[in-house]
Amino acid sequence: MTFKKTIHFLPASLLLLNCSVKNNVSSDHDYEVKRDTLTLFDQSRNRKIPVAYYLPKTHKKIPNQQVIIFNHGYGFNKGGDYFVYSYLTEKLASKGYFTVSIQHEQTTDAPLPVEGNLQMVRRPFWQSGSDNILYVLNELKKTNPDLDYKHLTLIGHSNGGDMVALFGNQHPNLVYKMITMDNRRMFLPRTSIPKIYSLRSNDYPADEGVLPTEEEQKKYHMTIQPTSINHSHMDNKGSDDEKKILNDFVLKYLEEG
Repeated sequence: MTFKKTIHFLPASLLLLNCSVKNNVSSDHDYEVKRDTLTLFDQSRNRKIPVAYYLPKTHKKIPNQQVIIFNHGYGFNKGGDYFVYSYLTEKLASKGYFTVSIQHEQTTDAPLPVEGNLQMVRRPFWQSGSDNILYVLNELKKTNPDLDYKHLTLIGHSNGGDMVALFGNQHPNLVYKMITMDNRRMFLPRTSIPKIYSLRSNDYPADEGVLPTEEEQKKYHMTIQPTSINHSHMDNKGSDDEKKILNDFVLKYLEEG
């Protein structure tokens, strides 16, 4: 598809656009990948929402192109964390997916709480993330109405996975698949729709009740996949082998009916 390098003036949005193209793509990729960066502005919350679009570089429209929204783990409000999972977002774009990565944190945000009942004190932060996802999704439907929103997939690591879990609980009718990467605090929805997958690390357990029991996994056809990968190696810090393992699992889940 063709991505318009323009500034769209929408009633509730300020879109600031930059573009870079990835030229060196390995031979196993179906498409070259380009990255476009954009800043949305949600007037209702007076909040900027930077996003990165990882797009297959093609002059032909991809029919029924599916959308993936990726959500990063906690980055201590330094910014730029929506770029640090490029091993995955670029791989997804190379397979033809319209992939959007959201920068959830701002430098002026309060730090993520580390004391108290984390499921309670972090809930406002997850809510902000869920609101960001909904806003980005609605803006995307305005600017790219021909994409396939019936098969929307949300992916999130750690705190971003908790945001995805909350969004799935709040807006299950908007999501087709959810893939969390070692979310630990927000409980996954117990449901068959959306389809739910979770990749687990080898070093951090989830809080009680976050993951479904074996009985619930069977009942709702949920997939909870242990891995040998450390929690902190699920971004670009992982080894090539670790990145391949995660990419392969995610692509497998996306291809399932």
